[in-house]
Amino acid sequence: MNKPSVRTKGLSGLIADTEIRLLKIFKAVVECGGFTNAEVVLNISRSAISIAMNDLEQRLSLKLCQRGRSGFAMTDQGTEVYQATLQLFSALEDFRTQVNSLHQQLKGQLNIGITDTLVTMPKMKITQALSRLKQRGPEVKINIRMIPPADIEMGVLDGKLHTGVLPVSKKLPGLEYIALYQEQSLLYCCDTHPLFTLEQASISMDMIGQQDAVLPAYAQSAKIKGFYQSLKGGASATDREGIAFLILTGHYIGYLPTHFAQRWVLEGKLRALLPKQLNFETPIAAISRKGASNNLVLNCYLQQLNDE
Repeated sequence: MNKPSVRTKGLSGLIADTEIRLLKIFKAVVECGGFTNAEVVLNISRSAISIAMNDLEQRLSLKLCQRGRSGFAMTDQGTEVYQATLQLFSALEDFRTQVNSLHQQLKGQLNIGITDTLVTMPKMKITQALSRLKQRGPEVKINIRMIPPADIEMGVLDGKLHTGVLPVSKKLPGLEYIALYQEQSLLYCCDTHPLFTLEQASISMDMIGQQDAVLPAYAQSAKIKGFYQSLKGGASATDREGIAFLILTGHYIGYLPTHFAQRWVLEGKLRALLPKQLNFETPIAAISRKGASNNLVLNCYLQQLNDE
């Protein structure tokens, strides 16, 4: 005779302030990688965090994480609850910004994902737009995450980010784009590399092709990929700062944005190789999700970018 299945009690009733508080603690624990690091962020004791986590697990009737001498580890159920928590807080923030928009008050958060090195662009459109946003809404909280372009696109599409700034290799149908810059890149070597002291006229494409080069481990347009085909891949990097690290070892050549490389060029540490031949431009754009709910803070920021 088969035993009747046992139904596990889940979350019942409304989600009140108590559950919201416990979920905030849980979110901090996950993002800090354990109770100890979360103490500093939450400004409460480890024992208080442990009590809160036990309370949350009892309310949800789920085991969210393993903790003990072996360290902190998420369960599969905990991972799903964490993702649901992010969606909940995102929905709460959307509600807050929509209600604020009814009063035409700039309050709430602006979550931005930005690719690395753009802070050195001569025309500081992003900085200026954020400055004017803060002037109009002193209570606006701006949160910037420096992450790879693919993560920025995903974050904007799933609502974890309100907007992002990134190099555009291919436009996605679910996103809106505001053109910001045309970023020029040149091929560089550092002062300890064998090609550094040679005259430009004596450097050939064959010589370039024999050098170990840093290749980007991120998406590029088909046109830009053509500039890397003649290079000998000796290393890779997930961002432009990583490429700079490797070029500065003296063992590699690689492409960098001119605005980012300029400080080392002025110091005599970097030199462009065959700049008239080996150069390309990358479009940089701000993105937002098509059909996103009305958000006065985001709309104001995007308007400031458009006005630049």
